[in-house]
Amino acid sequence: MVLSANITIHAVESAVRSVAVSANSEGSAASSSSSLYHLPVLVGEVVDGLAVSRGGVYLDCTLGDGGHSLAILRRMSEQDQSGVVELPDSGDQGGPGLVLGIDLDLRAVADASRRLAAFGPAFRAAQGNYADMASLTAEMGVTQVDGILLDLGFSSRQVDRPGYGLSFQTDEPLDMRYDRAQAVTAAELVNGASENELADIFRRLGEEPRARALSRAIARERSARPIRTTAELANLVERTSGRKRTHRLHPATRVFQALRIAVNRELENLQSGLEAAVALLRPGGRLAVIGYHSLEDRMVKQFLAHRSVACVCPPGLPECICGQTPELAIINRRIIRPTGEEVAFNPRSRSARLRLARRIQSDL
Repeated sequence: MVLSANITIHAVESAVRSVAVSANSEGSAASSSSSLYHLPVLVGEVVDGLAVSRGGVYLDCTLGDGGHSLAILRRMSEQDQSGVVELPDSGDQGGPGLVLGIDLDLRAVADASRRLAAFGPAFRAAQGNYADMASLTAEMGVTQVDGILLDLGFSSRQVDRPGYGLSFQTDEPLDMRYDRAQAVTAAELVNGASENELADIFRRLGEEPRARALSRAIARERSARPIRTTAELANLVERTSGRKRTHRLHPATRVFQALRIAVNRELENLQSGLEAAVALLRPGGRLAVIGYHSLEDRMVKQFLAHRSVACVCPPGLPECICGQTPELAIINRRIIRPTGEEVAFNPRSRSARLRLARRIQSDL
């Protein structure tokens, strides 16, 4: 369930106050320490790829801890000789600029809002689904933007912080929801979906080669007692798969990925979000998408390719009948990956893949 921005902004403000109370005990030095926050990937490449400039309006659709938004705000601040970023007047692209942040996770939005509070009205955030970015930004008074970022990975803090149930590294309730308002948890899916449905989820969303055997084992296990925690599921997958933890990937990695994607409807949201991003970008505006696994990266690649060509008719037709007009120009034909130095510093960045495109003026 996605609430309107007016409602969620009030919820964010309330959550920020709650976070600030706990933050007071950390001390001022702690609030500026990067170790407290998720390390964003490909930061320089994203800021350069979006061509961030003074006076621009940028949308961070996957706000997380605000690392990418922080980099964008700093780039605009560097271009502002006063050194202070302020909210531009309505319709004034000569002002310092504005960054908008969206995230499904209210806790992340609260943390990022506190972190970026020093930028004042140049940063605004709301909880919501980026598939609904048009309505969320409209509620914040914006109908077109100069750049949009979709970082499709989840935050390291969502893995490390208790309560999300995303990781098999700690034993906690099998939840996996980014937004606690969502109805279905991973535990409900594991214990309620049919054996065939689970096999399809593992195969399609996790590319798990032993999907059928794992779904059969889960069905057998839950007939005796429900599977309620991350450790119970991870141990069952490990016993069934026969693969040991000495391998590069934990045996449960693909299963956990598949369940997370299914619970949060990530691929459906991605398709809707890409469509919405094209509509929201002004001509010349840029789209940056960071993917982490082949499923989402394939979707992004195909979407950008489809929207950047003049004809999508089936091969063999004597003439074009589709009437398509290109809406995007692909900026990087080869995906941009983290440098070896970044991977050494932040090993979780190793699978990141950045694709960039520019909105072009339609002839229609």
